[in-house]
Parts: sequence; structure tokens; C-alpha cells
Amino acid sequence: MTAEIITIGDELLIGQVINSNQAFIAERFNTVGIVTERMTTVGDSDVPVREAFAAAFARHDVVAVTGGLGPTHDDITKRLVCEFFGTDLVTDEGTLAHIKELAQRRNLPLIQSNLDQALVPRSCTVIPNRNGTAPGMLFERDGRYFAVMPGVPFEMKAMVDDWLLPFFAGRSDGLIVRHRTLKTTGIGESMLAKRIGDVSEFLGTDGSATLAFLPNPMGTKLRITVKHRDAAFVDASLARIESALRARAERYIYASDEQELEHVVGRLLNEQRRTLALAESCTGGFIAHRVTNVPGSSAYFLRGFVTYSDRAKTEDLGVPAELIARHGAVSAETAEAMAAGARRRSGADIALSCTGIAGPGGGSPEKPVGLCYIGFADAARTFALKFSFGDHRLRFKDRASQAALELLRRSLLRFDTLDG
Repeated sequence: MTAEIITIGDELLIGQVINSNQAFIAERFNTVGIVTERMTTVGDSDVPVREAFAAAFARHDVVAVTGGLGPTHDDITKRLVCEFFGTDLVTDEGTLAHIKELAQRRNLPLIQSNLDQALVPRSCTVIPNRNGTAPGMLFERDGRYFAVMPGVPFEMKAMVDDWLLPFFAGRSDGLIVRHRTLKTTGIGESMLAKRIGDVSEFLGTDGSATLAFLPNPMGTKLRITVKHRDAAFVDASLARIESALRARAERYIYASDEQELEHVVGRLLNEQRRTLALAESCTGGFIAHRVTNVPGSSAYFLRGFVTYSDRAKTEDLGVPAELIARHGAVSAETAEAMAAGARRRSGADIALSCTGIAGPGGGSPEKPVGLCYIGFADAARTFALKFSFGDHRLRFKDRASQAALELLRRSLLRFDTLDG
């Protein structure tokens, strides 16, 4: 089955609201064999919505619409859906009872616009909205389906998971679509592609499997997709392709699917019963933020120092003032001293440090914006690596934190450096 997702709202077209609904629905549809072939976004105007409805329903098995079901004047979807399917509105008693109960539970007054939410197209099947007042609607005509849901993600997501997916699971054509994403860092997209080589050697030639390279500032994701009607074939293909990719790029692959780098290093620290301290300057505590995003990180993360000024580096970490004066705050020598000082003062097994020029100002020909040193210290060695992370301040912090955590991962796995 193929699908088109239509999202309605002026706020989406002007960029005021990020359109996350499309990605969520498409990902969920994949799990029941529905392949999204097109995504369309239109504003709160009659003509574009009418045209989108007609075009989508003519070319796809499933149309999913979100937005425009609220109680205000710019919520036009329900009216236009009635027009499109040639039906009128009637009161759905179950929805009406839900709205009254919700108002009573939240101690809110019941006004007519809220009660009007219980009006639904006569010819639809109502999709209950357990998280709000606007019900969803499902229409079926000539073996095609047209689902309409609120634009509020919290409400829409519950409808998709609780109602739409079970409905379509029993009606799809049997196609199974599964993905697996391998996350890499520390290597550019072109070099990664060169290392992997000819993908046809492990994807096969029957068209059931594809591989996509998805670069971003933190690294490159390798998304494997397999489509087939035999579940065992899909699982075997995913495993075979993942094995082939790992054989070619294992040291750069740090996680799969939804796992983040901070979870990986946390698991390794726990397994090896080692502790960590951080000394941050240019990242302002962002590495510690990522480390402490992991539940249970208190078992291995002992202390973080945010030493933004030269004085803080000296007072909190014991970095000699004369060392900073001689080499500068942004230098390999200072990064090494910061890591050694953090390890000494915290008692941790391992310490990382980060010092750099995040910009947009502060650079020089000798030390340009984007320059960063990441230091490492454990019982056996102390060293620092040099990086250039560009002149976008927030992206600089993202990339610096990723490089620091990747340096930690490779040290725990007994890889020497980030350069492979």
C-alpha cells in the first residue's frame, strides 16, 4: 500500500512550527507495510486543501491528513472533508460524552465551540481522541482510505499508535518494510563511502534492499532498508548487510538505531567499572549535559568543571598560569593540563578536557575560529588532539562534544585516536 501525508496549517508554511507529524506518520506506516510516497503541506485556505485532497486520494491507497480540526475560524478541515465526501455533520455521542468528562476532570467551562467538536461527518468512522477534544475520522471508498487527525502531535500520535496501526495491520498487502540505522562518527561521508566500497556486493540485485548515506554535523548515518513479504528474508537481509558494513567500517560505527554516543560510553564505563571527570571551556558544560542525559550516569560520572576563564583553569584545575601565558588557553598544552587537573582533583579514572575558539570572534591567523583541542588523561597517558570545527558557534559545541565522547569510546575499546 502507498500513502500520501497531508499536513495543513499556515504555521507550517511560514516555518513557525516544525513539521514533525509527517516524519512520525511515515515511520509508523512503514511498520505495517505502508510506503509513504509523497508528503504535502498546505495552508489554511480552501482551494489548496481541496486540490491536495483530490490529488492524493486519486493516486494513493492511504491518505493521512493532520491539522485544521480545532474550534477556531481558521480550522477548515472538517468542513472541506464533508464537501469532499459529499456528507453532512452529525453529533457523535461517544465524543460528546468524552468532551464533557474531559471538561469536568479539568474543571473547565463547556462552551459551544467545544461541544461542536463532537460534530463529525456522517459517513466516517470516528477515531477516538483520548488526549483531546477533536476526534479523528476515517473514510473508505473503493478500497482506499482517508484518515483525518488533529495537528497537535500529542493527540495525533496516540491515534496513530492506538487505532490506525492496528486497523491497517490487518489490511496491508503483506509488504514488510524494516530499517536499521548504523551511526558513524570521526570519518567524512566520502571517506566512509570509499571504505565501504561497492554496495552491490552485499545489497544484492533484486531491489529488495537499499543503503542511504545520511550525513550530519555529528557524523554519517547508514540507513539500511529491506522490503519483502517474507519476514524471515527481511531479518536475514538486515543482519547480512549490517555484518558487511561492520566488517568494512567497524571502528567508526558507534551505535545503531536510536542509541546515542553518550549511552554507548556510559555502558562501556559501567562494564569496565571506570569513572569519568570532565573539564570544559568552550563547550560550557555541554559534554557533561550529554553524559548526564543517561539514566544511571551517577555510577561513573564523578565531577564536571566548567572553567571558561583562564583564572578558573588555574584555580579549579591547577593549570599553571605561566603555561597558559606561554602557550595560550587554546593549546594542546593547556588541554592536557586541564585533563590531568580534572583527573587529579576528582579522583576519576579518566578525564576529558575541551578548549577552543567557538566564534564568531576571537580568532587569529595562528588560531582561527573553529580551532579546538580535546585532552585525555588516565593512569597511563595524557595527550590532546587538535580539531577544526568551523565557525558556527552552536554547531561547534555539538561537534566538540561528539569528538570528545568518541575519543572516550575509542580509548575504552583500546583504539588509539580518532583518525582511525
